[in-house]
Amino acid sequence: MIEKQHIINRFVSYVTVDTESDPESNTTPSTNKQWDLAKELTKELKAIGMTNVQIDDNAYVMATLPSNVDHDVPVIGFVSHFDTSPDFTGANVKPQIIEDYDGKDIVLNKEEDIVLSPDYFEDLLQYKGQTLITTDGNTLLGADDKAGITEIMSAMEYLLQHPEIKHGTIKVCFTPDEEIGRGAHKFDINEFGAEWAYTMDGSQIGELEYENFNAAGAKIKVKGKIVHPGYAKGKMVNSMYIAQDFINSLPRLETPEHTEGRQGFFHLTQINGKVEETNLNYIIRDHDKTHFEARKQMMLDLVEEINSQHDKEVIEIEIKDQYFNMREKVEPVMHIVDIAEEAMKEIGIKPLIKPIRGGTDGSQLSFMGLPCPNIFAGGHNFHGRYEYVPVESMIKATEVIVKIAELTAKKYV
Repeated sequence: MIEKQHIINRFVSYVTVDTESDPESNTTPSTNKQWDLAKELTKELKAIGMTNVQIDDNAYVMATLPSNVDHDVPVIGFVSHFDTSPDFTGANVKPQIIEDYDGKDIVLNKEEDIVLSPDYFEDLLQYKGQTLITTDGNTLLGADDKAGITEIMSAMEYLLQHPEIKHGTIKVCFTPDEEIGRGAHKFDINEFGAEWAYTMDGSQIGELEYENFNAAGAKIKVKGKIVHPGYAKGKMVNSMYIAQDFINSLPRLETPEHTEGRQGFFHLTQINGKVEETNLNYIIRDHDKTHFEARKQMMLDLVEEINSQHDKEVIEIEIKDQYFNMREKVEPVMHIVDIAEEAMKEIGIKPLIKPIRGGTDGSQLSFMGLPCPNIFAGGHNFHGRYEYVPVESMIKATEVIVKIAELTAKKYV
């Protein structure tokens, strides 16, 4: 159905463009280099025959596939983001193609002894005999979420080339800055014009998700006092020690490396300190709204307690909500999940319905009025050097998009 080499070529052309986003920037997109891929995607959408192709002042790319049926069908959409995570460099990505994977260790970088091993990453064994695309060990790959873009683009192209497949009007959008929590901030819901949509931003084949974390970010500033260390007794206040007290006072086992499923966490993402000032960045995550609010309050209470131990305020905190669990917005329209589940089953995929331990554009879009479950894009080990994607998973995801379009048209005859 979907030509394998065409998928590979398209995906590689996307991941070799550096689109890393920047959480410290206040612009949209947060980095100028995101424009490079956004503009290329705009050209490609026009080239494959999409209509109403546009790119706005914030690099959101939208396009339309017109209906080819004579009855009313709800307008649906598909969304993916083109930025990559600032957690690991996305510059000079050099993808490696592993044909007919044999189930053994994959040497990503011989000189630096960087190995992608099924002994550590057991999911690899699911893809024995398939074609894998990996990094060279020095960058992330960018399958999050350029695999999703590949799949949406390929599905639209396939539908345009096969008018015998009946479908309603389909909208697509490619967004910037999802990795820094701002992918939907300037998404024009009215311009998009869909009744519901799907983000193609999940991981392993079969994933279908309509629950995600409630999310917030916390910035903590600790203030100290610097004096000559030889004469510091009773005078110096070392902000790094106070920061250490703050870190150690949070539940040690409620961190990403100790949690799973619906368990929430506190995650220290960055620390920068000197005697006079130390800054901590945290993300706070929990599926349960009550627990989420309790986590934020725990941090606020801890700051108050530490300040009470000093003559003056030594620690400040700013907490900002980022997105919320989309479950409450999707459950009233569960037929949109049912359609995706049925599409997977019809092409031989076992759906894996589970909560997202993260967030997608869809979580924010759902609260903006566009219910938006998440579908697998195929990649694994996102945001690091061990990231990989099976080509066969990208092909299947493309087929799921096509099948959703077809099923939606059939259900609304």
